[in-house]
Amino acid sequence: MLMRPIRLAAVAVLLAGLAAGCGSARPVKYYALDPGPVPTSAPSAVYPVSLLVMRTTTSHLYRDDRLVYGSGPVQLGVYSDHRWAQTPADMVQDLLISSLRSSGQYRSVSRLSTSARGDYVVRSHLDALYEVDRPALVARFAMRVELFDSKAGTTVWVGNYSHDEPVKGKNVAAVVEAMNSNVRAGMQQLTSGMNQYFANHPSEPPTAQ
Repeated sequence: MLMRPIRLAAVAVLLAGLAAGCGSARPVKYYALDPGPVPTSAPSAVYPVSLLVMRTTTSHLYRDDRLVYGSGPVQLGVYSDHRWAQTPADMVQDLLISSLRSSGQYRSVSRLSTSARGDYVVRSHLDALYEVDRPALVARFAMRVELFDSKAGTTVWVGNYSHDEPVKGKNVAAVVEAMNSNVRAGMQQLTSGMNQYFANHPSEPPTAQ
């Protein structure tokens, strides 16, 4: 006759423990990369071309909002309570568009859509955006950008960026600061490389159809 009350009491204790555990869960922290200062006045477009930026391709890891870290040379993991404000794939595309627009070198820079028309399509692939903790703590960023001539149907320029930025600190916030610096440097390098292509081919920009 005493077994049923004892069992109920045990269940009550278990539920209380689970509730206490849920109440002590760490809050989720969100992070975003800063695109940098926007020019107060954009210079006149140097190259009379329109760019259409495709959505950045990447692995499934970077289509999730959780920050990624590297554990050893081949293993990756994700934080459960440290997340990006948007997925890295979307964030990197936004930053690429912002960087190209801020250069003021083009007639227009838009997202690729069914209604958009442009002279060149900008393709990008995000290879890496994660924390590496061995042998030293660094923020790794690697990205590839291609310029596709819509009229000729061929890729006319390819840019690659890969760099490990040292982290000045021991927490996730310090990693994000290093990541922010790394991504901004990468976008500047890739945008400058694309600008240089048009500088070297001044007579080749096609006219949008």
